[in-house]
Amino acid sequence: MELYRKNNLDCSKITTKNYSTSFSMGVRILNSKYREGIYSIYGFVRYADEIVDTFTDQDQRVIFEEFRQETYKAIERKFSINPIIDSFQMAVRKYSIDHELIEAFLLSMEMDLTHDIYSPETLKTYIYGSAEVVGLMCLRVFYFNEPEKYNQLVIPARKLGEAFQKVNFLRDAHDDFNEKGRIYFKDIDFDNFTEETKKQLEAEIEKDFQESMEGIRQLKKQVRLGVYLAYTYYIHLLKEIKKARPEEILKKRYRITNTKKSYLLVNAYLKNALNLL
Repeated sequence: MELYRKNNLDCSKITTKNYSTSFSMGVRILNSKYREGIYSIYGFVRYADEIVDTFTDQDQRVIFEEFRQETYKAIERKFSINPIIDSFQMAVRKYSIDHELIEAFLLSMEMDLTHDIYSPETLKTYIYGSAEVVGLMCLRVFYFNEPEKYNQLVIPARKLGEAFQKVNFLRDAHDDFNEKGRIYFKDIDFDNFTEETKKQLEAEIEKDFQESMEGIRQLKKQVRLGVYLAYTYYIHLLKEIKKARPEEILKKRYRITNTKKSYLLVNAYLKNALNLL
């Protein structure tokens, strides 16, 4: 069983590295005792996202429901033959991850199968489940035996997840709108996307980042650099998006070059070491 568990955790780790070099870099610079839990969470949310975004030639609703059922069965049985779900259920039990967070996440993923245009109400629900609760799951890994500290950091963690997701909406607008017909931002007409509207969205995201930074400063040293690095990557991504004209948002997916990532890593390391955050 030990080898089986190790293999499943390795699957989550490989999934993280293959899907996100930026996120995996942040995980690698966490204290080692936190890495397995974060890899397990990322692998799980990534697979759920793949079901609703990628397998368009399959009955996605049926597949997703099977994924949901297997998740809860695995948590109950303390075992799954699916390596990604098995490593996730281990994290759920080890860190006492609230089932409400899991259900909120699954609900948001399911919404992508039923919603093309999001109202202000559904958008709020979607962002909470797709991003904020993922941040809260990670926060639980960091502070699973420190409930007071966890509760103190809940709001900043949610704000950071919200900011990340909104940046993703702009970064992925090309694919979401042109390929999938999805419009996440309230009252946004991408066929008539103006500079004024774009600036309003960017200001909203910057406010979320500012509020989240208060929480990052309070994180324990073993995890602060990894979280701050992810924050830095997304801040830079937002800067790149801000440089683009509104019509360019729907033409490509914005990325950070590997050279720039290396620079941001060194800069984040120095700021964290010198307590300049």
